[in-house]
Amino acid sequence: MEQLAIVARLKDGTEPRAQELLANGAPFDPDAEGLARHTVYISAGEVVFVFEGHEVEWIVDGVVTEPYRWTASEAFDAWRPIIDGQPRIARVAYSWDRESSSVQ
Repeated sequence: MEQLAIVARLKDGTEPRAQELLANGAPFDPDAEGLARHTVYISAGEVVFVFEGHEVEWIVDGVVTEPYRWTASEAFDAWRPIIDGQPRIARVAYSWDRESSSVQ
């Protein structure tokens, strides 16, 4: 399974607003988009959106750039005032899972 993360720095004091924005889940249907998993991590200074699935970069690109996805566009607009700078893409550098590490 392929993974992709989008990392964004939060402006000081905006963690509560970020939590509010995340309370209702994704502004799109992850299953309908073809994702296997979608997780969001939040800290006092950053938010990390993790997407997993086959050809995940194409899926994320479609969600982000499709002009007629009104709920996603509105969600991005809500995030803009609390994001400091440009979000960054992060790709997997190391991964471990129990199923792949069977003892021989």
